[in-house]
Amino acid sequence: MRLMNVFFLFLFLLIAVEGVSQKTVYKSRVGRQADSKIVVGAERMDLYLFILKGKSIAIIANQTSMVGDQHLVDTLLSRGITIKKVFSPEHGFRGSADAGEKVQNYKDKKTGLPIVSLYGKHHKPSSEDLEGIDIVIFDIQDVGVRFYTYISTMHYVMEACAENEVKFLILDRPNPNGYYVAGPTMEEEYTSFVGLHPVPLVHGMTIAEYARMINGQGWLKNQVKCDLIHILCEGYTHSSLYQLPIKPSPNLPNMQSIYLYPSLGLFEGTFISVGRGTDHPFQALGHPDMQNAKFKFKPKSTPGAKNPPYKGTVCYGHDLRNFSNMILKNYQGLYLYWLTGAYQDSPDKEKFFNNYFNSLAGNSTLKQQIIDGLNEEDIAKSWEQDLLHYKRIRKGYLLYTDFE
Repeated sequence: MRLMNVFFLFLFLLIAVEGVSQKTVYKSRVGRQADSKIVVGAERMDLYLFILKGKSIAIIANQTSMVGDQHLVDTLLSRGITIKKVFSPEHGFRGSADAGEKVQNYKDKKTGLPIVSLYGKHHKPSSEDLEGIDIVIFDIQDVGVRFYTYISTMHYVMEACAENEVKFLILDRPNPNGYYVAGPTMEEEYTSFVGLHPVPLVHGMTIAEYARMINGQGWLKNQVKCDLIHILCEGYTHSSLYQLPIKPSPNLPNMQSIYLYPSLGLFEGTFISVGRGTDHPFQALGHPDMQNAKFKFKPKSTPGAKNPPYKGTVCYGHDLRNFSNMILKNYQGLYLYWLTGAYQDSPDKEKFFNNYFNSLAGNSTLKQQIIDGLNEEDIAKSWEQDLLHYKRIRKGYLLYTDFE
């Protein structure tokens, strides 16, 4: 089986070249992160509390919006800041909703604050939502991938703030996949909530940098400009390998899944399972009919994956949990071998792709390249000119030292 052969060949070569074990590689990264002493924007309260005093505040937040061991909302309330409402993104304010699940408006039990959902039909705050609001704060951990919807939520809130003359304050956080840029660039025909902007699949920017690009490139409706303020992270560069302290969404539970997500996310546009409904989502590949694969898993209903693909059915495939660390150090790009290999090994190629694939890829070209049997190197080469163009634009919006 091509997929299995490629998997083990690449793993063997990496270990042989590096001359170290996977465990050693992982430890070296943890040490590197510990030395960097990164302080996220939300923790640098001396730089922004004075801006909020006496103002009416709305916050876009979820479970990652922490200041130390306390949620940002609770922290600001304890400092006497007037918070009027919370806007919640995909997965909700507490981060427990399924991917794609519509979240309704409600009141937070702990604070009594109204929670206004920005996922579902209501992506953009209305003028009524922003009535009486002076500043909107955005503090959500992103993972640096175009189809991760928090950047789309940010776009629409920036647009609403610009139209209603409300300031927009970003408390920046590191991008755990910010050490490279890769993948096809979104084409206008395929824009949707899982990709609004002409950027590569892995954009290599923090939230604050990305917001500056949205503003500067005139991507908001009618090219309005948002009154943008940002509080930077301390100690971060785009070479940093940042270990997230809290899972950013239910199906990205650890760093292995976050590093694998750019490459495995495209499988959501196929009939292959990426392990939703298991204890290792986005860390495995499988299908009930996959052949010559010894690893198996059976998806079940779990928090954040109530009805996963192949629920209750045994899937056969590949366990990638130990592979992500090797990719991290040696392969700073999309790892297409799993995708092309899975297609070539598929017994039913007509059903391999679903209608979602082109939205995730940002074009129809990648799907056709895979169908036509192009190899991984040639597919990646087809992105080169677009990536060079994007990198030149990206450079003008960076706020941190870039990777080499």
